[in-house]
Amino acid sequence: MTAPPGQPAPGQPAPGQPAAGRAADAGRRGGDGRIVVENLTKVFGTQRAVDSLSFTVEPGSVTGFLGPNGAGKTTTLRMLLGLVRPTSGLATVNGVNYQSLPKPLQTVGAALEAASFHPAHTGLQHLRIYCAAAGLPARRADEVLELVGLTQAAKKKTKGYSMGMRQRLGLAATLLGDPRVLILDEPANGLDPEGIRWLRGFFRHLAGEGRTVLVSSHQLAEVQEVADRAVILNRGKLVRAGTLAELSAGTATTVVRGPALTPLQQALAAAGFSGTTEPDGALRIRTDQIAHVGHLAFTHGVELHELRLEEFDLERLFFSLTEGEHRAADLGPAGQLPAGYQQGGAR
Repeated sequence: MTAPPGQPAPGQPAPGQPAAGRAADAGRRGGDGRIVVENLTKVFGTQRAVDSLSFTVEPGSVTGFLGPNGAGKTTTLRMLLGLVRPTSGLATVNGVNYQSLPKPLQTVGAALEAASFHPAHTGLQHLRIYCAAAGLPARRADEVLELVGLTQAAKKKTKGYSMGMRQRLGLAATLLGDPRVLILDEPANGLDPEGIRWLRGFFRHLAGEGRTVLVSSHQLAEVQEVADRAVILNRGKLVRAGTLAELSAGTATTVVRGPALTPLQQALAAAGFSGTTEPDGALRIRTDQIAHVGHLAFTHGVELHELRLEEFDLERLFFSLTEGEHRAADLGPAGQLPAGYQQGGAR
Protein backbone atom coordinates (compact mmCIF):
# COMPACT_ATOMS: atom_id res chain seq x y z
CA MET A 1 0.00 0.00 0.00
CA THR A 2 1.35 3.41 -0.91
CA ALA A 3 1.75 5.98 1.84
CA PRO A 4 1.96 9.78 1.75
CA PRO A 5 5.40 11.32 1.28
CA GLY A 6 7.62 10.81 4.29
CA GLN A 7 5.73 7.76 5.60
CA PRO A 8 6.75 4.18 4.68
CA ALA A 9 3.81 2.09 3.50
CA PRO A 10 2.92 -1.23 5.09
CA GLY A 11 5.17 -3.89 3.61
CA GLN A 12 7.49 -1.26 2.11
CA PRO A 13 11.11 -0.83 3.19
CA ALA A 14 11.82 2.11 5.42
CA PRO A 15 13.95 4.91 3.90
CA GLY A 16 17.06 3.58 5.65
CA GLN A 17 16.61 -0.03 4.57
CA PRO A 18 19.58 -1.37 2.58
CA ALA A 19 19.30 -1.71 -1.18
CA ALA A 20 19.35 -5.50 -0.87
CA GLY A 21 16.20 -5.34 1.26
CA ARG A 22 14.48 -3.17 -1.31
CA ALA A 23 15.43 -5.55 -4.09
CA ALA A 24 14.14 -8.54 -2.13
CA ASP A 25 10.88 -6.73 -1.47
CA ALA A 26 10.50 -5.93 -5.17
CA GLY A 27 11.06 -9.58 -5.99
CA ARG A 28 8.32 -10.66 -3.61
CA ARG A 29 5.93 -8.28 -5.34
CA GLY A 30 6.53 -9.72 -8.82
CA GLY A 31 9.62 -8.02 -10.24
CA ASP A 32 11.47 -4.76 -9.92
CA GLY A 33 9.45 -2.91 -12.58
CA ARG A 34 12.13 -2.49 -15.24
CA ILE A 35 10.77 -1.55 -18.67
CA VAL A 36 12.69 -2.75 -21.72
CA VAL A 37 11.87 -1.76 -25.30
CA GLU A 38 13.99 -3.64 -27.85
CA ASN A 39 13.98 -3.11 -31.62
CA LEU A 40 10.30 -2.17 -31.41
CA THR A 41 8.65 -1.40 -34.76
CA LYS A 42 5.09 -0.62 -35.75
CA VAL A 43 3.95 -0.10 -39.34
CA PHE A 44 0.46 1.17 -40.21
CA GLY A 45 0.01 0.58 -43.93
CA THR A 46 2.88 2.47 -45.52
CA GLN A 47 3.66 4.55 -42.43
CA ARG A 48 6.38 3.43 -40.04
CA ALA A 49 5.11 4.95 -36.80
CA VAL A 50 7.83 3.38 -34.61
CA ASP A 51 11.12 2.34 -36.15
CA SER A 52 13.55 -0.10 -34.45
CA LEU A 53 13.15 1.66 -31.11
CA SER A 54 15.23 0.51 -28.11
CA PHE A 55 15.50 1.98 -24.61
CA THR A 56 15.14 1.02 -20.95
CA VAL A 57 13.34 2.65 -18.04
CA GLU A 58 14.91 1.89 -14.69
CA PRO A 59 13.17 1.32 -11.33
CA GLY A 60 13.61 4.02 -8.73
CA SER A 61 13.61 6.80 -11.31
CA VAL A 62 11.36 9.24 -13.14
CA THR A 63 11.87 9.09 -16.91
CA GLY A 64 10.55 11.73 -19.28
CA PHE A 65 9.27 10.34 -22.59
CA LEU A 66 9.52 13.18 -25.08
CA GLY A 67 8.97 13.93 -28.73
CA PRO A 68 6.92 16.18 -31.04
CA ASN A 69 3.41 15.26 -32.09
CA GLY A 70 3.57 12.23 -34.39
CA ALA A 71 6.92 11.07 -33.02
CA GLY A 72 5.50 7.68 -31.99
CA LYS A 73 5.22 8.17 -28.21
CA THR A 74 1.59 7.13 -27.82
CA THR A 75 1.97 4.19 -30.20
CA THR A 76 4.97 3.00 -28.20
CA LEU A 77 3.10 3.24 -24.91
CA ARG A 78 0.09 1.43 -26.36
CA MET A 79 2.35 -1.40 -27.52
CA LEU A 80 3.92 -1.52 -24.07
CA LEU A 81 0.44 -1.91 -22.55
CA GLY A 82 -0.71 -4.56 -25.02
CA LEU A 83 -3.22 -2.26 -26.74
CA VAL A 84 -1.42 -2.37 -30.11
CA ARG A 85 0.38 -5.39 -31.55
CA PRO A 86 3.98 -4.62 -32.61
CA THR A 87 5.03 -5.34 -36.18
CA SER A 88 8.28 -6.60 -34.67
CA GLY A 89 10.39 -6.23 -31.56
CA LEU A 90 9.64 -6.42 -27.86
CA ALA A 91 8.20 -4.19 -25.13
CA THR A 92 8.33 -5.76 -21.67
CA VAL A 93 7.79 -5.07 -17.99
CA ASN A 94 9.60 -7.40 -15.58
CA GLY A 95 10.91 -9.30 -18.58
CA VAL A 96 7.51 -10.24 -20.06
CA ASN A 97 4.92 -8.52 -22.23
CA TYR A 98 1.92 -6.92 -20.56
CA GLN A 99 -0.47 -9.74 -21.49
CA SER A 100 1.75 -12.24 -19.68
CA LEU A 101 1.87 -10.38 -16.37
CA PRO A 102 0.17 -12.50 -13.69
CA LYS A 103 -1.39 -9.45 -12.01
CA PRO A 104 -1.22 -6.58 -14.50
CA LEU A 105 -3.18 -4.03 -12.45
CA GLN A 106 -0.93 -4.70 -9.45
CA THR A 107 2.13 -4.30 -11.67
CA VAL A 108 1.35 -1.40 -14.02
CA GLY A 109 -0.83 1.65 -13.49
CA ALA A 110 -1.42 3.63 -16.68
CA ALA A 111 -3.31 6.66 -17.92
CA LEU A 112 -2.77 7.40 -21.61
CA GLU A 113 -5.73 9.66 -22.35
CA ALA A 114 -7.82 12.18 -20.46
CA ALA A 115 -9.96 10.13 -18.11
CA SER A 116 -13.74 10.19 -18.50
CA PHE A 117 -16.07 10.01 -15.53
CA HIS A 118 -19.81 9.50 -15.14
CA PRO A 119 -21.01 13.01 -14.26
CA ALA A 120 -23.49 11.68 -11.68
CA HIS A 121 -20.88 9.60 -9.84
CA THR A 122 -18.75 10.95 -7.03
CA GLY A 123 -15.00 10.50 -7.14
CA LEU A 124 -15.31 7.82 -4.45
CA GLN A 125 -18.00 5.95 -6.39
CA HIS A 126 -15.90 6.07 -9.55
CA LEU A 127 -12.92 4.47 -7.83
CA ARG A 128 -14.99 1.88 -5.95
CA ILE A 129 -16.40 0.67 -9.28
CA TYR A 130 -12.82 0.14 -10.45
CA CYS A 131 -12.01 -1.67 -7.21
CA ALA A 132 -14.97 -4.02 -7.63
CA ALA A 133 -14.03 -4.77 -11.24
CA ALA A 134 -10.40 -5.48 -10.29
CA GLY A 135 -11.17 -7.49 -7.17
CA LEU A 136 -9.56 -4.90 -4.90
CA PRO A 137 -10.88 -3.94 -1.43
CA ALA A 138 -13.22 -0.94 -1.47
CA ARG A 139 -11.08 0.82 1.15
CA ARG A 140 -8.36 1.22 -1.47
CA ALA A 141 -10.48 3.93 -3.12
CA ASP A 142 -10.38 6.00 0.08
CA GLU A 143 -6.64 5.46 0.43
CA VAL A 144 -5.72 6.67 -3.04
CA LEU A 145 -8.05 9.67 -2.77
CA GLU A 146 -6.09 10.68 0.31
CA LEU A 147 -2.81 10.15 -1.53
CA VAL A 148 -3.78 12.55 -4.34
CA GLY A 149 -5.34 15.13 -2.02
CA LEU A 150 -9.00 14.60 -2.95
CA THR A 151 -10.40 13.33 0.36
CA GLN A 152 -12.51 16.45 0.85
CA ALA A 153 -13.94 16.08 -2.68
CA ALA A 154 -14.51 12.33 -2.42
CA LYS A 155 -18.30 12.65 -2.21
CA LYS A 156 -18.59 15.46 -4.73
CA LYS A 157 -20.00 14.55 -8.15
CA THR A 158 -17.32 14.51 -10.83
CA LYS A 159 -19.30 16.90 -13.05
CA GLY A 160 -18.27 19.58 -10.57
CA TYR A 161 -14.57 18.69 -10.65
CA SER A 162 -12.09 21.16 -12.09
CA MET A 163 -9.60 20.00 -14.73
CA GLY A 164 -6.93 19.68 -12.06
CA MET A 165 -9.21 17.61 -9.82
CA ARG A 166 -10.04 15.34 -12.76
CA GLN A 167 -6.33 14.84 -13.37
CA ARG A 168 -5.82 13.88 -9.74
CA LEU A 169 -8.74 11.47 -9.87
CA GLY A 170 -7.29 9.85 -12.98
CA LEU A 171 -3.95 9.48 -11.20
CA ALA A 172 -5.74 7.96 -8.21
CA ALA A 173 -7.24 5.30 -10.49
CA THR A 174 -3.78 4.29 -11.71
CA LEU A 175 -2.67 3.79 -8.09
CA LEU A 176 -5.49 1.46 -7.03
CA GLY A 177 -3.47 -1.72 -7.57
CA ASP A 178 -0.42 -0.27 -5.78
CA PRO A 179 1.64 -0.87 -8.95
CA ARG A 180 5.43 -0.93 -9.22
CA VAL A 181 5.21 0.83 -12.60
CA LEU A 182 3.36 4.03 -13.55
CA ILE A 183 2.93 5.07 -17.19
CA LEU A 184 1.33 8.49 -17.54
CA ASP A 185 0.52 10.72 -20.51
CA GLU A 186 0.50 14.48 -19.81
CA PRO A 187 -0.31 14.12 -16.08
CA ALA A 188 0.24 17.83 -15.36
CA ASN A 189 -2.39 19.08 -17.82
CA GLY A 190 -4.90 21.29 -16.05
CA LEU A 191 -2.94 21.55 -12.81
CA ASP A 192 -2.28 24.96 -11.31
CA PRO A 193 1.24 25.84 -10.13
CA GLU A 194 0.56 24.44 -6.66
CA GLY A 195 -0.78 21.22 -8.20
CA ILE A 196 2.25 20.91 -10.44
CA ARG A 197 4.57 21.34 -7.48
CA TRP A 198 2.60 18.66 -5.60
CA LEU A 199 2.82 16.31 -8.59
CA ARG A 200 6.57 16.84 -8.82
CA GLY A 201 7.01 15.88 -5.17
CA PHE A 202 4.67 12.92 -5.54
CA PHE A 203 6.67 11.52 -8.47
CA ARG A 204 9.88 11.88 -6.48
CA HIS A 205 8.21 10.04 -3.58
CA LEU A 206 7.14 7.17 -5.85
CA ALA A 207 10.60 6.89 -7.38
CA GLY A 208 12.09 6.97 -3.88
CA GLU A 209 10.03 3.88 -3.08
CA GLY A 210 11.78 2.10 -5.95
CA ARG A 211 8.92 2.42 -8.41
CA THR A 212 9.29 3.03 -12.14
CA VAL A 213 7.68 6.26 -13.36
CA LEU A 214 7.45 6.91 -17.11
CA VAL A 215 5.93 10.28 -17.98
CA SER A 216 5.07 11.47 -21.48
CA SER A 217 4.80 15.25 -21.45
CA HIS A 218 5.12 18.41 -23.51
CA GLN A 219 5.92 20.48 -20.40
CA LEU A 220 9.66 20.27 -20.82
CA ALA A 221 10.56 22.63 -17.99
CA GLU A 222 8.61 20.43 -15.58
CA VAL A 223 10.23 17.28 -16.95
CA GLN A 224 13.64 18.85 -16.35
CA GLU A 225 12.64 19.64 -12.76
CA VAL A 226 11.45 16.14 -11.86
CA ALA A 227 13.03 13.60 -14.23
CA ASP A 228 16.20 11.61 -13.64
CA ARG A 229 16.32 10.40 -17.24
CA ALA A 230 14.85 11.33 -20.61
CA VAL A 231 14.05 9.42 -23.79
CA ILE A 232 13.55 11.62 -26.88
CA LEU A 233 11.90 10.37 -30.06
CA ASN A 234 11.55 11.87 -33.51
CA ARG A 235 9.76 10.26 -36.45
CA GLY A 236 9.54 6.98 -34.58
CA LYS A 237 13.28 6.79 -33.91
CA LEU A 238 15.32 7.28 -30.78
CA VAL A 239 17.43 10.42 -31.02
CA ARG A 240 18.67 10.75 -27.42
CA ALA A 241 18.37 8.78 -24.19
CA GLY A 242 20.17 8.99 -20.88
CA THR A 243 20.29 10.67 -17.51
CA LEU A 244 19.86 14.43 -17.45
CA ALA A 245 23.50 14.64 -16.36
CA GLU A 246 24.52 12.74 -19.50
CA LEU A 247 22.29 14.88 -21.71
CA SER A 248 23.65 18.09 -20.22
CA ALA A 249 27.34 17.18 -20.50
CA GLY A 250 29.24 19.74 -22.53
CA THR A 251 26.24 21.94 -23.28
CA ALA A 252 27.00 24.95 -21.06
CA THR A 253 27.68 28.10 -23.07
CA THR A 254 29.14 31.47 -22.14
CA VAL A 255 27.52 34.37 -24.00
CA VAL A 256 29.46 37.59 -24.60
CA ARG A 257 28.36 40.85 -26.17
CA GLY A 258 30.41 43.94 -26.84
CA PRO A 259 31.26 46.54 -29.51
CA ALA A 260 34.51 44.88 -30.69
CA LEU A 261 35.02 41.22 -29.79
CA THR A 262 37.66 40.20 -32.35
CA PRO A 263 40.62 40.45 -29.88
CA LEU A 264 38.68 38.29 -27.41
CA GLN A 265 37.90 35.74 -30.11
CA GLN A 266 41.57 35.50 -30.96
CA ALA A 267 42.57 35.14 -27.29
CA LEU A 268 39.93 32.44 -26.76
CA ALA A 269 41.14 30.52 -29.81
CA ALA A 270 44.71 30.69 -28.54
CA ALA A 271 43.51 29.34 -25.18
CA GLY A 272 41.76 26.40 -26.88
CA PHE A 273 38.15 27.60 -26.70
CA SER A 274 35.77 27.39 -29.64
CA GLY A 275 33.01 29.88 -30.25
CA THR A 276 30.56 31.12 -32.84
CA THR A 277 29.25 34.57 -33.65
CA GLU A 278 25.50 35.03 -33.83
CA PRO A 279 23.82 37.24 -36.46
CA ASP A 280 23.17 39.83 -33.74
CA GLY A 281 26.88 39.96 -32.92
CA ALA A 282 26.80 37.90 -29.72
CA LEU A 283 29.70 35.51 -29.20
CA ARG A 284 28.88 32.05 -27.85
CA ILE A 285 31.73 30.03 -26.35
CA ARG A 286 31.27 26.34 -25.49
CA THR A 287 32.49 26.49 -21.89
CA ASP A 288 31.17 27.00 -18.39
CA GLN A 289 34.37 28.86 -17.36
CA ILE A 290 32.71 32.25 -17.39
CA ALA A 291 35.28 33.79 -15.02
CA HIS A 292 38.12 32.76 -17.34
CA VAL A 293 36.37 34.32 -20.33
CA GLY A 294 35.87 37.54 -18.35
CA HIS A 295 39.53 37.54 -17.32
CA LEU A 296 40.67 37.16 -20.96
CA ALA A 297 38.43 40.07 -21.95
CA PHE A 298 39.93 42.22 -19.18
CA THR A 299 43.55 41.39 -19.93
CA HIS A 300 43.05 42.10 -23.66
CA GLY A 301 41.22 45.37 -23.07
CA VAL A 302 37.91 44.19 -24.54
CA GLU A 303 34.85 46.17 -23.49
CA LEU A 304 31.93 43.89 -22.57
CA HIS A 305 28.26 44.81 -22.49
CA GLU A 306 27.10 41.35 -21.47
CA LEU A 307 28.74 38.26 -19.96
CA ARG A 308 26.49 35.41 -18.85
CA LEU A 309 26.34 31.64 -18.57
CA GLU A 310 23.62 29.58 -20.25
CA GLU A 311 23.35 26.22 -18.56
CA PHE A 312 21.61 23.07 -19.77
CA ASP A 313 18.03 23.59 -20.92
CA LEU A 314 16.04 20.50 -21.87
CA GLU A 315 13.67 22.55 -24.00
CA ARG A 316 16.48 23.94 -26.14
CA LEU A 317 18.01 20.51 -26.54
CA PHE A 318 14.62 19.09 -27.47
CA PHE A 319 14.04 21.67 -30.20
CA SER A 320 17.56 21.31 -31.53
CA LEU A 321 16.83 17.61 -32.00
CA THR A 322 13.34 17.88 -33.45
CA GLU A 323 12.91 21.28 -35.14
CA GLY A 324 12.25 21.96 -38.82
CA GLU A 325 11.77 19.03 -41.14
CA HIS A 326 12.26 16.52 -38.31
CA ARG A 327 16.03 16.60 -38.29
CA ALA A 328 16.43 13.12 -36.79
CA ALA A 329 17.87 11.94 -40.11
CA ASP A 330 20.72 14.41 -39.66
CA LEU A 331 21.69 13.24 -36.19
CA GLY A 332 24.49 10.97 -35.15
CA PRO A 333 24.01 7.85 -33.01
CA ALA A 334 21.71 8.12 -30.02
CA GLY A 335 23.62 9.49 -27.07
CA GLN A 336 25.56 12.09 -29.10
CA LEU A 337 24.80 15.78 -29.47
CA PRO A 338 23.68 16.79 -32.96
CA ALA A 339 26.21 18.59 -35.11
CA GLY A 340 25.88 22.33 -34.68
CA TYR A 341 23.99 22.08 -31.38
CA GLN A 342 24.29 25.30 -29.40
CA GLN A 343 22.87 26.13 -26.04
CA GLY A 344 20.67 28.78 -27.63
CA GLY A 345 19.22 26.24 -30.06
CA ALA A 346 20.34 24.69 -33.31
CA ARG A 347 21.62 27.08 -35.94
